[in-house]
Amino acid sequence: MKDRAAATAEFKRMLVWIGVAGILMVIGALWYLSLYTELRLSMVLATIGGVFFSVLLGCGLFAAAFFSDKSGHDQNVTDATSHGDER
Repeated sequence: MKDRAAATAEFKRMLVWIGVAGILMVIGALWYLSLYTELRLSMVLATIGGVFFSVLLGCGLFAAAFFSDKSGHDQNVTDATSHGDER
């Protein structure tokens, strides 16, 4: 149970850093776009949505995989599906 609490705390900390990384990526993308063209509201909103949610989804899935491994969920599934035949 102690491992799950530590894994949950680490997962929450990772989500905060993923949010920060997403915001920084949006700022970088908007800055890059502003170098080459005039920013319009629709372009800004599409960039914010596309970049932020892409970073959030990609990093969030990796974070969920790490959380699953560190919290013991993967071992529970392995134990439940093994039929005692070790190869």
